[in-house]
Formats: sequence, C-alpha cells, structure tokens
Amino acid sequence: METLIGRQAEIKILTSAVGSPRAEFVALYGRRRVGKTFLVNRMFNNKFAFKMTGVIEGTLKDQFTAFADAMSDYGLEMPHRPQDWMQAFVMLKNALKSRVGTGEPCVVFIDELPALDADGSHVASAVGYFWNNWACMHDNIVFIICGSATSWMITNVIDSKGGLHDRITVEMPIHPFTLKETEEYLEDKHFVWNRQMILQAYMVFGGIPYYLSLLNNDESLVQNVDRLFFSQDVRMRSEFRRLFNTLYKKPDKYIDIIKALSTSRQGMTREELAAALKCANNGHLGNRLQDLIYCDLIRKNIVREKEIKRKDAIYQLCDFFCLFYLTFVNKAEVEQQFWTHHINTPPINTWMGLSYERICMAHIEQIKHALHIDTISTLTYSWRSKSTQPAAQIDLVIERADRIINVCEVKYSQEEYELDKEEYDKIVKRKTAFISETGLRHIPWLTMITTVGIARGKYSEMIQSQVTLDDLFEV
Repeated sequence: METLIGRQAEIKILTSAVGSPRAEFVALYGRRRVGKTFLVNRMFNNKFAFKMTGVIEGTLKDQFTAFADAMSDYGLEMPHRPQDWMQAFVMLKNALKSRVGTGEPCVVFIDELPALDADGSHVASAVGYFWNNWACMHDNIVFIICGSATSWMITNVIDSKGGLHDRITVEMPIHPFTLKETEEYLEDKHFVWNRQMILQAYMVFGGIPYYLSLLNNDESLVQNVDRLFFSQDVRMRSEFRRLFNTLYKKPDKYIDIIKALSTSRQGMTREELAAALKCANNGHLGNRLQDLIYCDLIRKNIVREKEIKRKDAIYQLCDFFCLFYLTFVNKAEVEQQFWTHHINTPPINTWMGLSYERICMAHIEQIKHALHIDTISTLTYSWRSKSTQPAAQIDLVIERADRIINVCEVKYSQEEYELDKEEYDKIVKRKTAFISETGLRHIPWLTMITTVGIARGKYSEMIQSQVTLDDLFEV
C-alpha cells in the first residue's frame, strides 16, 4: 500500500472530524493531481458508508450511472434510477438510515462534486437539502465533498448564498507538497537524488504528487524530463490543457492569463494584465485571478510604497509545471532529447534562477525559521521601484514588527555563489532606492538566499544574514 506522505495538519483535522461529538461537513478543494482523493482514501482506509466519484466532463446521464453503481457497490438499496439529484440524495438518505443507527462513524464521500453539476443540474441544492434536513442531525455523520474545480467549490459551496450558506464545518484547501515533503516522497520511492536534483525536479513538476509518481528511479532527472515531456510519450505534453479543462468550464481566458504571466519575471499588476490581454480591468478579470489563486496557480503579492497598497498587487505565476511547460514544452517543434541536449545552457539557467526565486516565495515559513524570526509578526512582499530606470526590484522583503527589514536577494547556483563588487553595488542600490521610496525607518538587513551559500570574500562580509537550500527543506 502506498505511503501517505506529509499532510500532518490535514490528517489531524480529519481525525478530529471523525471523533467530533457533532455531525461534520468537510469540503476539500485544490488543483488537479494534488492528492485530495488519495488523502481521504488513505485516511479512512477506503471504509466508507458511501462513496462516489463524479465523471469528469461526463454527461448528466453518466453522473447518474456513477451514482447508481456506487449505491450498488456499498450494498445500498435504490428503488429506481433517479430523475434528478434531489431524488438521488433522498434515496441515499433513506439507504443510510440503518447505518447511522449503529452509532459508528458514518463517512459519506462525494469526490469530484463539481462534475455532478453537468448540464446545470443544481446538485448543490440537493446536497444542501441532504445536509440541512437529515445529515446534520446525526452526530456520527462525516460528510466529505471534494472537487478540483475550485472556483465551483468556492462559489457553490464555501461562499454559497443558498442552502449551503455557512454550513461547511471544515474547509480544507489541499496545497502542493513542500520541498521537504517532496524529498520524503522520493525517498519512499527509493530515489537516491541529492537536494540539488530534488530542487530541479521541483522546478519542473512542483510539489504535485501525481507528477512525481511518474518519475522512474532507474533514470536520471534529465532522462525523466525527456521521457515525460519530449518523447513519444505525450502524457505530460497534454496535461496542461487537461488541467485547465478540469478546473474551469470555460478555460481559455484562464489560460490566457497564465500565458501572459509566464512571460513576466517580475509579475504583473491587474492594469498591466488587462493591457496585455486587451480586456477590461473589471470584476470578470478579478474573479478569474481569484479563481487561479484558489488553485495555487498564481500568487498575489502586495505592493509596499509609503503605505501598503493591496489594490496595486502584483500577480505572479507560481505553478512550476505551468511555467516549465510554457517556457520549454509549448513549442511548435521540440527535439525528443531536448533536455539532455540543452541542460546547462543560458535559457535553462535563466529559467532555473527564476524558478528558484518562486520556490523561495513558496517557502516563506522555512526562510523565517532559518532567520529565527518565525515568532515575530511579519509582512512579506516583493518590491519594484517606480523611480529608477530600469526599475529596480527586490525579490523578497520581510518587514518585521521589531523594526528590522530583511532585504532578500535570491541567487541560484550549483556551487557557492561568488558575490563580487558589481553585484554587491547593485544590491546596495536596490536597498537604497527601497528605503527612499517607501520612507520606512526600519533597519535594513541584507539577506542572501542561495543554494549552497556565499563564497568567502570581501563582499560576503557585508551580508547580515544567509539562507541556503538546506534551510528550505526544514519542516
């Protein structure tokens, strides 16, 4: 049986739900392939009173067939084929009455709930009726719903204005693995890769368990990348479109946003995005951006000027698979051993530097722990100058309640990073512009985040604090 890696906080929450003295309504959501279903199945060892899975891109007829099949699998009586979801959930309620009466935990799991809403079938209303008029009255029921179409889950369940309004007792977003969890996963699969290689794998696949499961421990990372993306096996070449088709009913406008952000190292404001997309900067754009944030595909970084300006936030693509795919795979023609032939070339080295910056942004808690400031209230953001030409940018700023600011510079290299006078002067210039433009009176500490540290030299002594790759692997 495959080991459940990480997810300690989620396991604790689900364990608490089972032991709760009241009925619990649990909503899980997150991007496709992140391991939501695997978590629930392993947590309950597939011991459910009832479980069904919606048919992705299936018709309403397909969904009812899946429901009837699941009823049969769990030995539940179904007097006739349901005509709508209200009938279906009434049948489920009646079939579960005897199970509820035993006093044992009665776990009901509806996986890929958004798929059940085929043809506008109003499944959310039926789920609301099932919970409000029966399930919530039985203390031993744990009702779990799950979906990859995160925007649907948020709109129709989490933030429902109808029958499910404020009914969810446990809201659980499932995020990609951290670097440490990725390391644990690969070790469990008997990989002997060092942390530099695991870091590079993370740059390609992110912390997505399904993608990691496709890796072969008999091959090097370079060979794995060629096989999965550039060979005749087109599994990962077609994953990009499948990902967005699963998440959104009308995916093209979401893909346009992702493509636009993939071209920008610094990220883009809403105004810049609207201009690039040639669309209005209105609520529709804002809703799509929020949907992408919910799915861990993009990140919203606040802007610091003389004051915090959240409305001028900068959006960045933070899904590593999407960034890799759009940078290298989404080309008209790609040679079958592209990665083997081009590794360590300038385009790939540039991409690795960009990816490492974004990996650091995804591991802020580990960085704070390494700096011994994880108990201090902080505000984190990137910063872009409005006065210097070209615009100076700081990768990461950690503004602390103790009146110190860690001005962080992220550098990727496979050996110790050599900080010379030219680069040090650039860092100081960026720091000076930041203090001048923001007017902050905090003490600025220059902080370098590298892979294996800074080589000793005249300018390394000017850096107040350092973080390395090993620090990012801390729990």
